[in-house]
Amino acid sequence: MKERIKKLREQSLSIKPYVTPERAKLITEFYKSDAADKVSSPVRRALAFKYLLENKVVCISENELIVGERGPAPRATPTYPEITAHSLEDLRILNKREKTSFAVGAETKKLYEEEIIPFWKGKTIRDRIFGEMREEWKAAYEAGVFTEFMEQRAPGHTVLDDKIYKKGFIDFKKDIERNIKNLDSSNDPEAPKKKEELMAMEICSDALIMYAERHAEKARELAKKEKNPERRKELERIAENCSRVPARTPRDFWEALQYYWFVHLGAYIESFNARFRLECLNEHWFLSLYDVKEKIESWQRDYNENRPHSSLGNVPPEQFAAQNLPLKTDSIRAPGTIKNDLQNFGLT
Repeated sequence: MKERIKKLREQSLSIKPYVTPERAKLITEFYKSDAADKVSSPVRRALAFKYLLENKVVCISENELIVGERGPAPRATPTYPEITAHSLEDLRILNKREKTSFAVGAETKKLYEEEIIPFWKGKTIRDRIFGEMREEWKAAYEAGVFTEFMEQRAPGHTVLDDKIYKKGFIDFKKDIERNIKNLDSSNDPEAPKKKEELMAMEICSDALIMYAERHAEKARELAKKEKNPERRKELERIAENCSRVPARTPRDFWEALQYYWFVHLGAYIESFNARFRLECLNEHWFLSLYDVKEKIESWQRDYNENRPHSSLGNVPPEQFAAQNLPLKTDSIRAPGTIKNDLQNFGLT
């Protein structure tokens, strides 16, 4: 193992992960502001993303060659109150639990108690969805028949697509502008919504380019102060990379890795959820809370009735339930079968 990698690994292992209030504070500031009013949902979400990337701390650690952090420092874990706001009890458990604990400082607790929790109460996506679900659904959820996907967790899938190595975001912006120009408002009733979505894409593209340039500026500042000539040269190259990508196509492997990392970070900073977000929220334009309920229940039916699950012998849950096989017992749920559980909660 090279000395640089050894030091970075030691840094990663030695720092205790902690909850940073940075993202929660910034996203709350944005949604309290006038900028969040009188715009469509896609544009509002894009402007929130832009606000985050404009204002979050830029961190370049010693020995790093690929730069960018999800929080203000290594091992700083952001929260997503617009999705689901942690309670003070949640923060206490995160801080004290034996396995995979996250330190929660007094500043974070104070911010949550005084600003985050009061503002987001009843406004989070989780609160609004749960407010529309049937009591039978809630009872089944509480009993552990199935889980929902609005608990906070990090993305489990990377953003890997070869198009990002063939086009820079300046090129993507040209594609977006061309698509806006080609919209047919006279014959396509969806054209206004498509325009809003395309405008949001353009805002996000500009935001990610700007975020990379902030790293370039930081690297140049550090290079001016650096006494070690080798590290100074690395910082100057980092600045060059960040000014190049993701705005333009990468010219070598180093730039390609940095490009990939900025795109991955963008997805991470913007939102937390993986499977549910990618497969449901990203595919639908929600017109109302009733529409949310209808589309999510449709997604749930597809998940339960059509998709094979490796843990169930590669068959969908409904087919598994029809076989009346015993369900594994755990410390939460009583022994039984999926079929019986569904019948008990009126879901069959």
